[in-house]
Amino acid sequence: MSKGYWVSAYRTIADPEKLAAYNKLAGPAVEAAGGRLLARDSRVVAHDAGIAERTVLIEFDSFEQAVAAHASAAYQKALAALADGVERDFRIIEGLD
Repeated sequence: MSKGYWVSAYRTIADPEKLAAYNKLAGPAVEAAGGRLLARDSRVVAHDAGIAERTVLIEFDSFEQAVAAHASAAYQKALAALADGVERDFRIIEGLD
């Protein structure tokens, strides 16, 4: 079974308070769904059309688990807190293994 990953590349952070509220809710929601934080706010080197801003990588045991975690009530509550506080590119991708 292939792992699943959440990849978030932030373009802008318009409201740091909304991001803080999101972080407070999203961390426990992701952990409860089996997600493991692999990278966040580390050094970023951007190429092509990329922006060297906040980047987050989260691993799940399966792609299906990653999709379900995003749809969970707990994570949806975190997204509601984030609202328009950031602009980001969020993707769920399937691993190769």
